[in-house]
Amino acid sequence: MKSTKSYTIHPKHLRNARALRRSQAADSAPPTVSPPASTVRTTPRDFANPVDYQHPYESMGRFAQALALRYDANRTRHAYYRQLRLLHEHFALDPALLTESHLRDYFLFVKLQKHWKPKSIRLALAAIQQFFVGLLGHADWKIFRQIRTKDHDVLPPVLTRPEVHALLAHIRLRRYRTPIKLIYACGLRLSECLALTIHDIKGAENKLLIRNSKGHRDRVLPLPTCLYEELRRYWKFHRHPLLIFPNVGRGEHTPEATARRMHEATAPMPCSSLQRLIVVARKELNLPAASVHTLRHSFATHMLEVGAHLHTIQKLLGHQQITSTMVYLHLTHQTTREALGLMEELCRTLPR
Repeated sequence: MKSTKSYTIHPKHLRNARALRRSQAADSAPPTVSPPASTVRTTPRDFANPVDYQHPYESMGRFAQALALRYDANRTRHAYYRQLRLLHEHFALDPALLTESHLRDYFLFVKLQKHWKPKSIRLALAAIQQFFVGLLGHADWKIFRQIRTKDHDVLPPVLTRPEVHALLAHIRLRRYRTPIKLIYACGLRLSECLALTIHDIKGAENKLLIRNSKGHRDRVLPLPTCLYEELRRYWKFHRHPLLIFPNVGRGEHTPEATARRMHEATAPMPCSSLQRLIVVARKELNLPAASVHTLRHSFATHMLEVGAHLHTIQKLLGHQQITSTMVYLHLTHQTTREALGLMEELCRTLPR
């Protein structure tokens, strides 16, 4: 997969279409002037960073700045700021004016009436504690030490190998089936798959480079030869100068029009396209509740079933802690075999 053009865009920018467009046009476009305040959009999805939000209160703006200083991951900044926004909307007050009694009532509400899961409660607690303790200095409040939550022992959903084959065979269009197949056969996260570029495919070495993944970590995966050849055929259809899975966009459904839109795309395929497709397919096939991420769980379980070592699976999935990988032991036994050979066996029988 070679291109006559040279690009130096880091893959992390591919998750934001506006960032990619700005980087491609930076050399030719004249300097832009910020629009008047009256025309600035105010919904969170319009901004790359919570600092750029239209904050209803000055304290929330300072919290967004504190998050920007403390966290590199923009997803974490958005998640923490959202918890403060939910607190503000619940009481319709400036969060800085709330008392310890307000917080006690709020956590009772989300736990007993909203039935939030333990993970959601811990996220809210971490964000709100940073605001009231780290920003406002209420270290003496006891409510933060009183809240305790324990995860429920719920195993992730896993599809059998015949169910995975049926799911892939049910997806008619290759432009959607190929990324879904890659997610399963290599155990990728959805965002990791769609952010792939032509520079991440090392076919001669049977390697797949995953850049800037969860926790800002890179990793290298074995890439089965059959998948490499399929990725080559997929890319040759649209020949985008950078992306493997560019956005299909809207318009005529002829192959020529579709290939042209994909070649000119300024962003990768949106995650929602594959997510909706999986939900529709599994309902039509009457499969257990499953999502795109279920294919990653299924990959790990099937690899263990055919003999992969637990530490090998940990490296392939990019888990920092082995305890995250041990959840897949509930269905499998272990032996030691070479990872690439196992992945070749898994993907050789997938529908073409």
